[in-house]
Amino acid sequence: MNILILGSGGREYSIALALQNEKNHNLYFMPGNGATSNLGKNINITDYKELAIFAKENSIDLTIVGPEAPLVDGVVDIFKEEGLTIFGPSKAAAQLEGSKAYMKNILKKYNIPTAAFIETSSKEEAYKFIDSMQNLPIVVKADGLCGGKGVIIAQSKDEAKSTVNDMLNGESFGEAGEVVIVEEFLDGYELSVFAICDGTNYKILPAAQDHKRVGDGDTGPNTGGMGAYAPTPLINDELYKKIEERVIKPTLKGMQEENAPFEGVLFIGVMVVKNEPIVLEYNVRFGDPECEILMPLIESKVSELFYFGATKQLDKLDIKIKNKFAVGVVMASENYPYSASAHSIIELSNIVDSELLENSHISFAGVEEKDGVLLATGGRVAVCVGIGDTVKEARDRAYLLSSEITFDGKKFRSDIAYQALKN
Repeated sequence: MNILILGSGGREYSIALALQNEKNHNLYFMPGNGATSNLGKNINITDYKELAIFAKENSIDLTIVGPEAPLVDGVVDIFKEEGLTIFGPSKAAAQLEGSKAYMKNILKKYNIPTAAFIETSSKEEAYKFIDSMQNLPIVVKADGLCGGKGVIIAQSKDEAKSTVNDMLNGESFGEAGEVVIVEEFLDGYELSVFAICDGTNYKILPAAQDHKRVGDGDTGPNTGGMGAYAPTPLINDELYKKIEERVIKPTLKGMQEENAPFEGVLFIGVMVVKNEPIVLEYNVRFGDPECEILMPLIESKVSELFYFGATKQLDKLDIKIKNKFAVGVVMASENYPYSASAHSIIELSNIVDSELLENSHISFAGVEEKDGVLLATGGRVAVCVGIGDTVKEARDRAYLLSSEITFDGKKFRSDIAYQALKN
């Protein structure tokens, strides 16, 4: 197939790597990054209508949308109007991520378990709700897209009020903070669950755990994600069943009733409290870095998963998952997530260990190619992925691989997958 992938990060690189392994696809990226050009052709057409014309003229059989912004902007609707096959939710359905208020109200309307909350643009309403809350900490969220950073865990009522004030004044997240969500803090452990959906049918991928904080031991500010592993042993068949029955099925049914059938990746941020799943949030695309660890765990053809999802045929698909574990460790730039970092040359060792070569790989993200040299351009630069028969074996390979990539200011967490290994 001719396949177009929208996005420029490690998520899109990892999808392309899985497709390339099938050895019978021509890949295009918009815009891609400095390393995706080794997997296919990068193009730079930012207007979605022009991009749809490109897709028609170049016989693109399938378009896969990686990040959330094009989905919220309606790229799927534009492509479908041109009769093109594209994997992802419509603009209306993408509001599950585009607006936290919309998402929370869908959860409430269709009786999907979530934390008690208020949605408001009034400081007085928010302050009153905060004063009524019995427990600390308190969660304050900006309504709009904030690149995974619009959630503040306030340790006091004064901090919660100050956060609300900064958001509603536009000081923290601009327009994304014009409406805020204040909700109760849930004490449990968090999982990332991904369901590939076609509006009616769905396929669940192995549950993963992300590591949001920048520092070891979950310290420091939230980031887009510093590493992840899957499948997590912190879930069992009973919990999967509860998530299906209480979350996925009513969400798909509810979105149909809203005249916005959900197609694409439903990314469910779940907090498990006393073995009960509580929905923290929905995203409408693969998580990053969760995507980097899930792609190599899929044994069946990844292209079929996306294509059948885009053409409402998931009921015909038998998805096979390897009996393996994957761990991904993010290599970030020096100043991440605080500020931009200077560009730096990336050096890769010539790996001779055949076992490491066969069971690990790098998914590149914040990189560009200049005069044949790969440069780290800031943010999350790459994800080192290890595969193994156990979480520990996969983690050890990921960290061994991480020593084979160097650039100035490289930093990473040393404790990815600690929750699965602490016992």
